[in-house]
Amino acid sequence: MGQPTFWDDNESAQKTVAQLKSLKSIVGPLNDLSTSVEDLAALIEMADEDESIAGEVAGEISRLETKLDQLELKALLNGPNDHAGAIVTINARDGGTDANDWADMLLRMYSAWAVGEEFKIELLDRQENEEAGINNASIAVRGPMAYGYLKGEEGMHRLVRISPFNSESKRQTSFAAVSVSPEIDDSIEIDIDEKDVREDRYRAGGAGGQHVNKTDSAIRLTHIPTNTVVTCQNERSQHQNRATAWKMLRAKMARIEEERREAEVADKYATQARTGFGSQIRNYFLHPDQRVKDARTGHYVGSFNSVMDGSELQGFLDAFLRLRAGKSS
Repeated sequence: MGQPTFWDDNESAQKTVAQLKSLKSIVGPLNDLSTSVEDLAALIEMADEDESIAGEVAGEISRLETKLDQLELKALLNGPNDHAGAIVTINARDGGTDANDWADMLLRMYSAWAVGEEFKIELLDRQENEEAGINNASIAVRGPMAYGYLKGEEGMHRLVRISPFNSESKRQTSFAAVSVSPEIDDSIEIDIDEKDVREDRYRAGGAGGQHVNKTDSAIRLTHIPTNTVVTCQNERSQHQNRATAWKMLRAKMARIEEERREAEVADKYATQARTGFGSQIRNYFLHPDQRVKDARTGHYVGSFNSVMDGSELQGFLDAFLRLRAGKSS
């Protein structure tokens, strides 16, 4: 990175910077823990001579146990693509306008979590709903182990609340489906036969004004053998949208291949809910009380808002990592 020509190839340089950040996220805490253990030994010696320091020893041990637990969780992120960025796609499902609004809320939740982790976010596609919220959206989340943490979010998410779109203020249940794929580097070979892919062009939608697209620049790709569909409309040109859509399709196909490999070596689907009503991976309640509970791990948070603002989402991600490690061991 110190070479004067390092930034001549910006794309390659960005990949190197991302790799360095990923490595530092593991090596840095490990070195800090090692140093802290040495300091703890010195603190214990001081406590033997001065009883007033004994309370500090207990506090330092508790702090180091938390750090060690975090490192052990990172050790579980050992899948072939866990180090990669994540492409998160959210689709509104059952529940009418409430489901569209719910999908938009989930999009904000993952974005807030990513910002809190100092990850980068790029909006790849967003299809607005005419009444409220979104029909679907895709974002790229880039940071150390982003895919490793987020891949457990794949599945159906269920919200129960008093509908703000119902004049009678009735309780409404709505669903949104989340899919997570690794953002694959161009150096990794993903074999896709172009003959198996149908390309559709359409006019990108928008809120109006100067950003309304006057040409058919939006791209939809369908991988016919697997019925995998990706769309992109957020880039400025059809060429850019096509390139991004192909990148998204490669990510989806990498996810399918990863699931196939995992299924061969472990009972993966014992921890993964099926798609459909009643098979949600997590329940979010705003009525009759506010709480969020994961249907797979049992992890529970008694504050709806603290999950939706991203501040307590990490607990659900960590709980799923531990569950997968327990199931596969």
